Amino acid sequence: MTSEQFQHLEKHGACVDLSARAKWRLSGVDAVRYLNGQVTNDVRKATAHEAIYACVTNAKGKIEGDVFIHVSPDGGALLLDAEPSLREPLAARLERYIVADDVELKDASDEWGLLHFSGAATQEFEAWGRGYEGIFHVVKASRFGMCGFDVWTPRKAEGGRRDVEGLTGDDIETWRIIRGLPRWPNELNGETFPPEAGIQECAMDFTKGCYIGQEVLSRIKTTGKMPRKLIRFRVLDSGFAFDDAGSPASWKIGARGDDGSVKESGVVTSACLHPALDRCVGLAYVRASADVTHSVLLAGTEAARIFARLEII
Repeated sequence: MTSEQFQHLEKHGACVDLSARAKWRLSGVDAVRYLNGQVTNDVRKATAHEAIYACVTNAKGKIEGDVFIHVSPDGGALLLDAEPSLREPLAARLERYIVADDVELKDASDEWGLLHFSGAATQEFEAWGRGYEGIFHVVKASRFGMCGFDVWTPRKAEGGRRDVEGLTGDDIETWRIIRGLPRWPNELNGETFPPEAGIQECAMDFTKGCYIGQEVLSRIKTTGKMPRKLIRFRVLDSGFAFDDAGSPASWKIGARGDDGSVKESGVVTSACLHPALDRCVGLAYVRASADVTHSVLLAGTEAARIFARLEII
């Protein structure tokens, strides 16, 4: 991604092709009640015109997947979408708790194409969408840290669909890291509580009633105690060579003590080269007990104990 492309993204938004995401149709008279017992947000807030974001958690309150949920245009079902890699494991997780409920979970991944328009790119949709009324359905959804909407198009109707210019996979990843957004499985995974990732405001409802993992997560809210917290950082050293630093997954974070020693306090989960700053930026988990707010952090690998100084942003 170039600096010019990044500035355009921040100012005008973008069109993103999300058709590869896993998708499901959940139908039956118990669909809302059942799903409300599985996810962290209140499913009753989802409509045919606006999606909600939620996490599926296990009995320990750890994340097993994150989903967007909305009501189908005919009102007869709930439609869910998630990361492509969750297509099989998340379906198995949801089906595991269907016992006496009158619900049916159907994989709809191959039935729908999915485009997301954000920011001023919504104007691009208006031009693209002429002539397709009645074929697709449009749902308001906040992705990539800004308001926008999803366009669900039946695959069978895509033969004559005009293509739109969208972001590449690498560009999407760079954009979401810069905006500080956690993603499965980098920041959201089976080792993480939703509040650790900072998504409690958009993905959780603490008044909706019981769901799997609710007791643990309510206790975290009450005590305010979490094992880790997600931070955003940028590398301070101008001479740092991002391409030569190895995989971000191998970076460890520490803070230098008064005695000069470096105490490990976290791990980097995602990193990229910021196209406008020409500096490495990223996301990392650090211990909640670590006093890093006013510290200059240090990053390194086993081979190079210290190779960069970091600043929280």
